Amino acid sequence: MTADTRIQLVREATFVRLTTDGAITGSRGSTPDGLYVQDARHLSRWQLTIDGTDPVALVPATAGTDDTAACVLTPEGTRDHPPAYTVFRRQSAEAGTFTEHLRLVSNRPDAVSAHVELTVDTDFADLFELRADDRRYDKPGAEHDIRATDDGLRFSYRRADWHADTEVVCRPAPDAVTHARSGTRVTARTLSWHVPLDAHGSAELHLTVHARPHGRPRHTGTAEQPPRRRASAQAEGTDDLSLACERGLADIDLLTIPATGVDGEDVRVPAAGIPWFLTLFGRDSLLTSYFLLPYRPATAAAVLSALAATQGERYDAFSGEQPGRIVHETRHGELAHFRQVPYGRYYGAVDATPLFLVLLQAHHETTGDAALAKRLETHARRAVDWILTDGGLDEHGYLVYSPDPGGLVNQNWKDSAGAICFSDGTQAEGPIAVSEAQGYAYDALLRTAELAQDVWRDEPYARRLRGAAARLRERFAADFWMAEADFPALALDGSGRQVDALASDAGHLLWSGILDPQRARRVGRRLLEPDFFSGWAVRTLAAGQRPYHPLSYHRGSAWPHDNAVIALGLGRQGLTDELRTLTDGLVAAAARHAYRLPEVLAGYDRSATAGPVPYPHSCSPQAWAAATPLALRTALARS
Repeated sequence: MTADTRIQLVREATFVRLTTDGAITGSRGSTPDGLYVQDARHLSRWQLTIDGTDPVALVPATAGTDDTAACVLTPEGTRDHPPAYTVFRRQSAEAGTFTEHLRLVSNRPDAVSAHVELTVDTDFADLFELRADDRRYDKPGAEHDIRATDDGLRFSYRRADWHADTEVVCRPAPDAVTHARSGTRVTARTLSWHVPLDAHGSAELHLTVHARPHGRPRHTGTAEQPPRRRASAQAEGTDDLSLACERGLADIDLLTIPATGVDGEDVRVPAAGIPWFLTLFGRDSLLTSYFLLPYRPATAAAVLSALAATQGERYDAFSGEQPGRIVHETRHGELAHFRQVPYGRYYGAVDATPLFLVLLQAHHETTGDAALAKRLETHARRAVDWILTDGGLDEHGYLVYSPDPGGLVNQNWKDSAGAICFSDGTQAEGPIAVSEAQGYAYDALLRTAELAQDVWRDEPYARRLRGAAARLRERFAADFWMAEADFPALALDGSGRQVDALASDAGHLLWSGILDPQRARRVGRRLLEPDFFSGWAVRTLAAGQRPYHPLSYHRGSAWPHDNAVIALGLGRQGLTDELRTLTDGLVAAAARHAYRLPEVLAGYDRSATAGPVPYPHSCSPQAWAAATPLALRTALARS
């Protein structure tokens, strides 16, 4: 396992991953490179040769900004015969487009000629097949077409009603376009130029790649970018938290993508993260918007509208869709289109629906504007209906989920297989009631009761929801509290047994208010003890338990967003000292990552390493991690 050294460029729902000499190699697995738009790889090879050899990077590629990178290359040379010329390479990404500028500068007092070749290919691979390197998907009838144009190449891909293409435009046009040499895919082509250089002269090549995904959205490249701004007047200055807030807001801008609102309007919402999740996610987008709410309430309004537009309307076992359920994720790739994966609109989340209600009321409370709550009243009532019926509250007494054999085994935020485990490491079996989802449901019922009373003027409905919330809180106190551990269970399994691993989910209960204040404060203090708190952040599982692993995705790592919810809970419970300790650790971790918090940190103790150890497959930037510093600022301000 090695660290990913690739350069990443991102802008306007488009991202590019390059090697440190600016190449794309067609890699797969956990760190694939390429040009990506709409869940598809539109460039799988982009390799430069000069005079028949791979150039040497005098200055490896570095990202000058989030969407540009540059490096300095030369053909091979020796001390006695230094390279005849130098290549200055600059690359950038924007909406559906990747551009490259090559400037060749002669180092010789006489004229020379450079032979430049660029081998190009596109596999149009879906992100899901790239990520699952050991799995292949049938693509019956798929056809690739490659055509030379007057100024470059066009790659096309068709499968039934699915069509995508990638066009390479060159200035000047290439002198020749040939099949790439043996050992490459049959679709690869090599563009070549003979570039004359005067004595100490220079020449330039401009290359533009246009990615045109299937059903190219009308939004791409047309919607106005949100203004870049500071978090608030309080964020002015140069302290580490302020710098982390600034970086976080900039990353949210990078991750902002177009979506369609509930009335067909164009909205812009934060995608979850790069490289795997540059799309609308229910849980991720909702919590990100909640963290941003005091500073950018328009983000919450956009997310709520987009999620209302995709709210479940029917029963579909393949995707998990149910009436009133809020979507977990949306996808636009080929495999989703042909229902080879269930994620086109996938509803396998137990918590997105109550979080939708939490954010809707919080938006009204923060802005004082009732228009959105009135506009989405029907959607909110349908979400409540789902919580009570298909969500399981009436039948089971709790929000529950069962493992989805074709999708997610776990459907809370810890959604990896094995994440909801007993202290011996055994995965709980369903129907599973995870603790934090009960807190979200409790909060959602109370908040929706407030909307019913204050905005919708429906007092009987408000009383009904308050009664359901009170009964849920009473059951939770009896069923989830582990007296010996003096701590809430992670979950109840399908037999009603307490899933007894000590987990960070307990911190979310401080935020939602489902615990009584005395127990909540004991839990908050417990989370800051050394087995939970690494010095950087609270771990997902307390160290010392059998399933704990510092490099496990959900069984020992530490997630900034998880800690943001815990911080808001600590602030709500008046645990100011614990809040400041947690904030100091997270801000110190951010400072050691150029003020950009990664999606996940390894669970190693702060005393064991010079800095926080990155989780190997962490997304960066990642939306709810980017918004975490804003949540910390809010928690401090309210404590």
